[in-house]
Amino acid sequence: MVSSNPVSAHRPGLNVLLRAFEFAADKHRDKRRKGIGALPYINHLIEVTSTLANVGGVDDTIVLMAAVLHDTVEDTKTTPEEIEAAFGREVRSIVLEVTDDKSLPKAERKRLQVEHAPHLSAEARMIKLADKIANVREVSDGPPPDWPLARRQEYADWAEQVVAGCRGVNPALEARFDETLRRARQIAAREG
Repeated sequence: MVSSNPVSAHRPGLNVLLRAFEFAADKHRDKRRKGIGALPYINHLIEVTSTLANVGGVDDTIVLMAAVLHDTVEDTKTTPEEIEAAFGREVRSIVLEVTDDKSLPKAERKRLQVEHAPHLSAEARMIKLADKIANVREVSDGPPPDWPLARRQEYADWAEQVVAGCRGVNPALEARFDETLRRARQIAAREG
């Protein structure tokens, strides 16, 4: 029975999105971010998804689920098949678009992100934008303790190259990235 309550009408999408958060929280339960605060990894996934929804205006549950799950295959023992079984083929496809091949050297993975960005789907490019917003903000505001200023600046420059290939998909996310990058460079200039 379909309820006339507008909140109830959105529950199927909300339920599956919450299931994605539970799945990601479980898969990343022992992981922490590298920044000074060593925050639980799930905080990053919440930030990326929130940025998509609240800054980018994204309300597509498929895209939001893929954002929640964007690091599960890359950073945990989760398989693409698990993602598909739990959340469907579309979510799996988007997650795989933004997943780095960890068997490659880091420099090669970074080069491939820049090279592949313009060829990603619109959904994957928006997730990539939100992810880079979160990462640049963290590297600027609470960087890993062993990251000197030069490495933080190098990260910001590389993120800018990746985002250059993601442009044209969501002006609000692009503007937020530009603002985040500008702020990160101001902080770096004060430190340098």
